[in-house]
Amino acid sequence: MNKYFNRLLVLAVTGVALTACEENSWNDKLDGFEVPEKDQSETVNFTMAAVDYAQLANLSANKTLAGDAKADALKAVGTQGYFTPEITAEEYLPAFLGQPTFPYFSLPEGSAVKVTYRTTEGQPEQVKGVLAAEKYTVSETDYQTVWGSDEDYTEAFTPSKPASRNIPTLLKSAYPDATEGTYVIVNYKTSATDPVFSGSEEPKFELSSVLGTAATGQTLDVNGYVSAIDNQGFIITDNSGSLYCYRGSNYNDGSIVIGTQMTISGTVASRNKSIQFGNAATFEIKGKQTVTYPAPKTFTGAELDALVGGASIPAATFVSMTGKVVLSGSNINLEIAGATTAKGSPSYCPDEFKALLTDGAEVTVEGYWYAVAGNRYCSICVTKVTPVSAASAASRAVTVASTSESAVYYFDGTTWASPSDIRMLSHADYQAMGQTYDNLSGTAPEELLPIYLKQNLPYAAEGDLLYLVYTYYNGSANVTRCDECKYDGSQWNIGFDNTTIVTSQFVKKNGSWKYSPDVTITLPAGRNIEISTLYFQACVDWVLNNVPDGKDYVTSYGNNDYYTGASAYQGNVDLRPDKAIAQNPTAYAGMSDDEVVALMKKRFQDEVLPAVLAQLNPDAAPTSSGVQPLYTVNFYYYTGTTEPATIVYRVVAPRTFEFESATW
Repeated sequence: MNKYFNRLLVLAVTGVALTACEENSWNDKLDGFEVPEKDQSETVNFTMAAVDYAQLANLSANKTLAGDAKADALKAVGTQGYFTPEITAEEYLPAFLGQPTFPYFSLPEGSAVKVTYRTTEGQPEQVKGVLAAEKYTVSETDYQTVWGSDEDYTEAFTPSKPASRNIPTLLKSAYPDATEGTYVIVNYKTSATDPVFSGSEEPKFELSSVLGTAATGQTLDVNGYVSAIDNQGFIITDNSGSLYCYRGSNYNDGSIVIGTQMTISGTVASRNKSIQFGNAATFEIKGKQTVTYPAPKTFTGAELDALVGGASIPAATFVSMTGKVVLSGSNINLEIAGATTAKGSPSYCPDEFKALLTDGAEVTVEGYWYAVAGNRYCSICVTKVTPVSAASAASRAVTVASTSESAVYYFDGTTWASPSDIRMLSHADYQAMGQTYDNLSGTAPEELLPIYLKQNLPYAAEGDLLYLVYTYYNGSANVTRCDECKYDGSQWNIGFDNTTIVTSQFVKKNGSWKYSPDVTITLPAGRNIEISTLYFQACVDWVLNNVPDGKDYVTSYGNNDYYTGASAYQGNVDLRPDKAIAQNPTAYAGMSDDEVVALMKKRFQDEVLPAVLAQLNPDAAPTSSGVQPLYTVNFYYYTGTTEPATIVYRVVAPRTFEFESATW
């Protein structure tokens, strides 16, 4: 457990072993000495990670506290990873600390947690707008509208039908009641190639006719095009058939898209009841073309059971399977009516398809069935996912090589447009940053985004602002983040320049956690109690290092001083005047016993203890709102009997402790 005092510091401060039983042993053998019962409360440190903000924002208690008025602001805390003036740590952290999943949930009554977190004094309106934005995915019907046909169209924007010209019209129709200041994040596809419809000429690339008769062990030279892609490979198609080409993870740098023409050479291998090219196959990209798909083969459940139970399956067959999505970890399965064994398996499909393959969804999946894993899972390289409830798609759509893009659009009260000061990362951007998936995680934003901006905005001037939108994996889910980025003349500062790191204390009272800037430090009397040893040894060392002739006040064992009476050995303040006079007769010459005791008490509470508190509590300071916390120190002193005492200090400035009161 990471206690707020450091175990190593105990050893460093004491500088001597505290195990010998003879040293100062007289101190605990006098009449009346008692060791009070130990306080079981603890103080621990906890630093919030991205996933913690997400969990906090998702708690039903916090959603109720936020209500409808602050719902978007609470959601933003979960995505951005910092608190705001609307959603403060003081109000919303207690519910998080009270969850059984919190690491220190079971701490006893009176314990404290010092939580370190990020907070901001305010978010720019652009950030607020983006974080509250709805997401709109351009549909097949939208593309038909753009192309002006439900037959001759493609599901992408192209040079002749650019996104910037057509998305505003689509949004105007989709959001007829939009008010000024509305933001929407639009997901769509774009292609550098215009489609070629019936009767138009394609660029010449002679396709081979060898895949239809491919067999295990054959070495083939293929002229074909990519007709489907997943996260581990692609389907290569020529005039006679199709074959899966396995490449392994992270194989695609973005150069292979649907419609990519290539020559490929390799030996056909047998795998999972079918055949495929392995990753030893070599290929060369030749160009691009449009892609049309044949009518899919639809198998009954019984037919699928028979095929997966047989010796082999048809190689890379274009199929359609309808069923219910069942998620199992990272695996996506499709339960098909009538099948007792066989299941569809589109597990490695791209993210735009995974977004539709949610647990329990009824969908129709089209694509190339190319293998059977585990004698039951039909591996599909997906080309299309359609919810069962959705309208059927037109059959004559032309497919062009395309990539998925996203952009932020803003409504100014009259028109929709993509703001010039807001940019959203694309698939190509994530790939260029070396990311496996289209997201960032951990500390990647502050490490990679300055490089990205420097490369993409080489002519930025000092003071330029940009709002960068990207997908962030917070440890449990992908969320949309928006960071304010500012150029200082030499580098881009990403988002975090308008946030600060704060440490606040929360105390467990009556079973619940409550914000409290006040700190209570309890120093139980007795030997080898870590926190008491730590504080009293720090007092002894302070006297040794800061008081003129300080060594004359410190005992030969180095763990007790009679400048204040601090005893690290017994964990108390020894106020016996005779012991003080015996230790330093010169300093106390001519003083009465009462005067000696009064002087040691004054030195302890006014001089030494405040210095030690500042040393061991370096984060002590007034709060951002100006509240001056109280530090209460509970300890014991010895005058022949052991008595409790309390001294209270007010923190009037960083690491500055002003005496407030004392009970001894």
